[in-house]
Parts: sequence; structure tokens; C-alpha cells
Amino acid sequence: MKERLLKGLNTALMLNLFFVLFCFVWFAIALIGRSTNVNLGFDTWYSLWNPVIMPAIGILMAGALISGISSWVRNRFLKGSEAS
Repeated sequence: MKERLLKGLNTALMLNLFFVLFCFVWFAIALIGRSTNVNLGFDTWYSLWNPVIMPAIGILMAGALISGISSWVRNRFLKGSEAS
């Protein structure tokens, strides 16, 4: 059950990563369009910044930190249990 939960969490974080990358590419293209006076969705992207994109970035950062810390703790306890 624990492995299944962790696998599902990792899948969700991976999908979140691809969503954040998609939003970044959209932002870059829309910004280029805005500088050339071509409407490529910058206003739509900006309207989604607070309610959608910022929380996705926060979840991605929190997931990375939690994953790294849990890995560090797991390795620390495995080394400690091997020594005794």
C-alpha cells in the first residue's frame, strides 16, 4: 500500500512538472508574441498565473523538497541500521 501511494504521488508530481514546463513554454512564446504585437495568449496566461500556475509551481517545489528529505532520511536510517 505504501509503495502504491508513493508511486501515485511520484506520477502526480511528474505530471505537475510537465504542466509547469508547458506553462513556461507558453509564457515564453506569448512574451515573444507580445513584443512583436501578435496576440499569442499572454493575457490569458497572466490571468491564470495566480489561481493555477503559482500553486502548481509551489506543489512542484514542495514535492521536490519532501522527496529529497525523505530520501535523505531513509538513507540515513539504512546506514545507521547497517552499522549496528
